Amino acid sequence: MVKSMTGYGRGEASSLEQKITVEAKSVNHRFLEIVVRMPKQLSPLEERVKKVVQEKITRGRVDIFLTLEETGEKKRLVKVDKELGLAYYNALRELAGLCHLPESIDLVHISQMPGVLCVEDEEDDLEAVWPLLKTGVEQAIQGLVAMRAAEGEKLAHDLKKRRDTIYDYVVLIEERSPLVVQEYQEKLSQRVQELLGEIQIDENKLANEVAFFADKASIAEELVRLKSHLDQMTGMLAGEDAVGRKLDFLVQEMNREINTIGSKANDMTINRYVVEVKSELEKVREQVQNLE
Repeated sequence: MVKSMTGYGRGEASSLEQKITVEAKSVNHRFLEIVVRMPKQLSPLEERVKKVVQEKITRGRVDIFLTLEETGEKKRLVKVDKELGLAYYNALRELAGLCHLPESIDLVHISQMPGVLCVEDEEDDLEAVWPLLKTGVEQAIQGLVAMRAAEGEKLAHDLKKRRDTIYDYVVLIEERSPLVVQEYQEKLSQRVQELLGEIQIDENKLANEVAFFADKASIAEELVRLKSHLDQMTGMLAGEDAVGRKLDFLVQEMNREINTIGSKANDMTINRYVVEVKSELEKVREQVQNLE
């Protein structure tokens, strides 16, 4: 199935304590690039998120946006910096001795010193969070892939139409090709007769010249290869694999063949057809850049 590289998907998953929202956006890129933006406390799960994406997408830049909302009461922990508290205690005792003051240091006093006590939220259990996070990511990627597939179907339809248009021009070139040699022979014979007047034309030399021109202007091989490439294009568009890179290469090959045809044919009518084919191929190339 032909897929576009642009799309969007959204997913949500929640429990009694948490709600996770995931947004996935993708745009064109030569390779697969995954960028994950998530809360710092979930950073250790980033590689797992990327792996979920890689299972469904092979090409494009994919941006994943994760938000975590606490919906239940979260435990809060009070932590004690024992070394700092002891340092305060010793410093106060030393200061009292230097000032010849009685020691009146109590626990409340020390606990109020900066940094001795701090309140922190309990750290998330990442293994408990992961199933929730994975569900949200899978939903978002599912929506993203569906949009890429729908867009890809439209692109494939357009590419098939352009492929048929190119094929029609190739047939016209093929039909016109034999006439080029025939017209060249007639013009050459007429020109030689004008120059020689009543002197008899050497038919052998004339035939040799025509044969040389026919060989030089022959585009039969290029036409065969071009038609083969168009058949391959049809097969790729009907297949299930990602075809973006393959079609990009195929378009380059078709451009090479049509350029050779234009340079060898030496015929204005064929050259007009060549211009039309090149115009269609450029539009195909632009569309192919959007395919996975």
